[in-house]
Amino acid sequence: QVQLVESGGGVVQPGGSLRLSCQMSRAILSTFIQYTMGWYRQAPGKQRELVATFTDGSNTNVADAVKGRFTISKNNSRKTVYLQMNSLQPEDTAVYYCRGTKGETHYWGQGTQVTVSS
Repeated sequence: QVQLVESGGGVVQPGGSLRLSCQMSRAILSTFIQYTMGWYRQAPGKQRELVATFTDGSNTNVADAVKGRFTISKNNSRKTVYLQMNSLQPEDTAVYYCRGTKGETHYWGQGTQVTVSS
């Protein structure tokens, strides 16, 4: 079964940057490229929300709240999707989740905590 493993979270001051990684394990390359990969986040007391996702091929959809600050990218050979987060603000504090979707099948990672605080 496909497994998604996130890393890269931590504590950062406002204005700082972090890069999250999500690697698909237990899968070969041809499996990874069949999945639409994206990042979501869930802040305390709030619903999980879309941050950024690939749509068709290399096209992306980025939430308005992070547009211009966050960038999603991927390295197919490493079966990894990234989220580069710049100009972080306290309201970006959340658990960030990676998701892989293929048809009606969804896989979620375990989540990685991002805390933005001075």
